[in-house]
Amino acid sequence: MKKIICVAAVASSLVGCASIVNDSSQQIRVETKTQTGEMVAGANCKLSNDYGTVEVKSGNSVALHRSNKDFDITCVHPSNPDATARGISRANAGLAGNILFGGGIGAIIDHNKGTAYTYPTWIQLVFGKTLVFDRSAEKEGQPVAPVEPATASK
Repeated sequence: MKKIICVAAVASSLVGCASIVNDSSQQIRVETKTQTGEMVAGANCKLSNDYGTVEVKSGNSVALHRSNKDFDITCVHPSNPDATARGISRANAGLAGNILFGGGIGAIIDHNKGTAYTYPTWIQLVFGKTLVFDRSAEKEGQPVAPVEPATASK
């Protein structure tokens, strides 16, 4: 019986906490609006990070592979100038749980898989502007408030 418990304990320590709690990808809601605040659906948007590029029409959500690297997004619409932004990646609670309870192995696994990080979940780009969206400013049920690029820091 002790052998089974030991094997289970060792095996569970090799799996990252964030890997259990989080998928390797995350849904991000992308919206676009004019500088006067009018919502514009249907713009062609491309989100890119170190795992690749995904496309989505504004007004919809898309799955983006999680990473410790930020993502860049550009939305193009024929009636408006391009809208660009950066989404800041932040460590999530799974990484902290690994460090506190699981030790370094789980933290390394989750870091390498990207599951230890989370992006802003709802962003609204503004045509003609370059913005930064930081997950640390996220409030449930609301789009993340953008910050100007010069004021954003990791």
